[in-house]
Amino acid sequence: MTNNYVLLVEDNPDEVFIAQRAFRKAQVSHPMIVVSDGQQALDYLFCHNPYDGRTKVEQPSLILLDLKLPYVSGLEVLKQIRSDDSTKQIPVIVLTCSMEETDQIESFRLGANDFIRKPTSMSQFIEIIQQIKTKWLDLSPAN
Repeated sequence: MTNNYVLLVEDNPDEVFIAQRAFRKAQVSHPMIVVSDGQQALDYLFCHNPYDGRTKVEQPSLILLDLKLPYVSGLEVLKQIRSDDSTKQIPVIVLTCSMEETDQIESFRLGANDFIRKPTSMSQFIEIIQQIKTKWLDLSPAN
């Protein structure tokens, strides 16, 4: 697999379903890989078990990162992404339900490219995904 895919880090299966549906409706051609917690995201990105068959050159074009995750928080995942040469250039968009201003400030301080609060309607979610597609994915076409 090349790096023309999106990594979604989301622990809520309903939110994963909504994101996948919004990607289809927005006609995003990049495949989506989903991991369900912060530790799994780090294992995936840094090629640790069970992802040790991957190479770090196969990194995603974009990471959509929830903040409220089991095991390792989204902020810690972001911090580790930005501290490693193999991942620090990957665009990371925090996509969260958090209404805490401190989460937004800390996300940007740690190097998030954008901070988006999850919308409450599917049409709003599709619109957000279309904006993400235009700004971040149209520059790296899928295979």
